[in-house]
Amino acid sequence: MTFADKGYQDAGVTIRTPFRHHRHRPQLSRGQKAVNRAHARIRAFGERVVATLKAWKLLSELRCCPHRATPIVQAILVLQAFEDDRYSG
Repeated sequence: MTFADKGYQDAGVTIRTPFRHHRHRPQLSRGQKAVNRAHARIRAFGERVVATLKAWKLLSELRCCPHRATPIVQAILVLQAFEDDRYSG
């Protein structure tokens, strides 16, 4: 299952998108708004990870198979977490 933004409406069964308000329909219900908030919480984590990886600028020059890239990405995230803890207080 993949959580995507509203631009991917009707992309497929495994693509989960938030509820969208339409002009000619009533406002979203409380339940739909709650689902959208939970969806945004899940997506926010992934967006932060992507932003961290872009800041390291390693992936733009990485030319290897995905099996080798995975430990590299994991190492970057560990180093970033270490740096965040080091300078947080």
